[in-house]
Amino acid sequence: MARELTGRHVLIITLAAFGVIIAVNVVMATLAVGSFPGLEVKNSYVASQQFDRDRQAQQSLGWTARASYEGSELTIEILDKQGRHPILRDFSATIGRPTHKRSDVTPDFTVEGGVYRAPLTLEPGAWNIHVQAVAEDGTAFRQRLDHYAGARVN
Repeated sequence: MARELTGRHVLIITLAAFGVIIAVNVVMATLAVGSFPGLEVKNSYVASQQFDRDRQAQQSLGWTARASYEGSELTIEILDKQGRHPILRDFSATIGRPTHKRSDVTPDFTVEGGVYRAPLTLEPGAWNIHVQAVAEDGTAFRQRLDHYAGARVN
């Protein structure tokens, strides 16, 4: 014997369906906000005042950075306009995932012949390498390198 579908049943089914949708949205929004703060700088107005000056000074250096990873060692090389290794007063690099800061690491690099090397193990996937260096004249150099570690399925 089939039960009759009443207005009360339809109301319960509708409320249950929307309840599930709302619960899933709340959980997903909480996970999204918790895993990525969305904060690049504390005060974007103040940062913008200095940005153009810093960019022009950095572009006048004519430097480029490139990175390579061979499974156990990260190599970073900075080259000037003539393809030579410039003399740096300071060098560091932070390696992390594009979507969160939990995996960020700043390895200790050794330098040999202008090439910076650090032992490092990266899980497969997308990584950002944030290179920071200071020229002899005090000009700051910053560059983000996008890197993919591991096998890629095409």
